[in-house]
Amino acid sequence: MSTPHTLIRFLKANAFFAELGPEAIETIAGLCTTRSLARHEILFQKGDPGDALYAVRRGQIRIGAGSDDGRAVTLNLLGPGDVFGEIAFLDGHPRTAEAVALEPADLFVVEGRAFLKLLAGDPALAVQIINLLCQRLRWMSARMEEATLLPLDIRLARRLIMLSEDFGAEIQVTQEELAAFVGAARESVNRVLQDWRRSGLIDLGRARVTVRASHRLVALGARTQT
Repeated sequence: MSTPHTLIRFLKANAFFAELGPEAIETIAGLCTTRSLARHEILFQKGDPGDALYAVRRGQIRIGAGSDDGRAVTLNLLGPGDVFGEIAFLDGHPRTAEAVALEPADLFVVEGRAFLKLLAGDPALAVQIINLLCQRLRWMSARMEEATLLPLDIRLARRLIMLSEDFGAEIQVTQEELAAFVGAARESVNRVLQDWRRSGLIDLGRARVTVRASHRLVALGARTQT
């Protein structure tokens, strides 16, 4: 069981909560409960009520949805320190995606009713939440722009660098998930990954990509379409 002190320390280290100040952090910590998920356990599905905000303490969470042709599409991978579920949590509409634990995970949970009451009495915190939503929208806009305008190798390099920044050089991710991330066919992603493996940029394993030359991937991702 996590103590209030543990929750406060976690929230202070979280990029979203860190700027709120000690008083707000202590208040939010008092609203938090914890939840553990087993590997492949579903936290919520598309259409479920958006009645809680989550932060990952340990483990990895996949955010995904189904495509029109029945394929599973990975929208994001989240690790320790990431906050998610905020849009449905704040607007009261059903979840637009599903969240599944890719490995055993521990979450901090803030129930909706108590948090909305806190926001109503704390305009500074409400502004911070608005900033978080704007960041999410900018992130989604950038991903859409990449998928539309940039070649596959650049999109894939940028995604692997982002994932390595969150999870380290050894990334637990399937080629199907990478393909969904960058809006390409798995076969096309595999061809690029195999080329990079032969040139020493990465190593490949079962549901795993290990970045060996991050500086070269960064250089690839910094390119623009010519």
